Amino acid sequence: MSVITAKWTIDEYHRMIDAGILSSRKVELLKGEIVEMSPEGEPHAYSSDEAGEYLANLLSERAKIRHAKPITLPNDSEPEPDIAIVQRLGREYREHHPYSENIFWVIEYANSSLDKDLETKSKIYAEAGILEYWVVNLKKLHLVVFRDILDGEYATKQTLTSGTIQPLAFPDISVEVEKIINR
Repeated sequence: MSVITAKWTIDEYHRMIDAGILSSRKVELLKGEIVEMSPEGEPHAYSSDEAGEYLANLLSERAKIRHAKPITLPNDSEPEPDIAIVQRLGREYREHHPYSENIFWVIEYANSSLDKDLETKSKIYAEAGILEYWVVNLKKLHLVVFRDILDGEYATKQTLTSGTIQPLAFPDISVEVEKIINR
């Protein structure tokens, strides 16, 4: 007997949120499926918070840093990345979460969610056209950088433990890898 999973649209998901159905659950919408989010341990909370503050100072007025807030993607997904570096659209975000075209790149911090972040979310972000995706592996303390979308997937994957990296959206800025992984 095969199992058929009910798929939800972003509109249906928002109606469930508005009705309070999901208020006691920490979930996100991934390709039409409502998925439980892993709880945030101390290393996760500390590292993502410190990195967000570092990026906010580094990028200043050029981008907005959103911490664990939803982004709305065209593939019936509304994930809540640990950090989303987005366009500064001000009050426009009162009407909608950032769309793919508003996002410079996203960062996920992963411990127990590593497989989901490296596999499922990398495909979702690539399909949505997000040009760059970073995953911080909290177990091994390294940064995995996904770039170069080809046929709906990232064609390049680079692992860094130190040095600097220039985000595709801001090639004139050097980001210190150790300040992102908070070694």
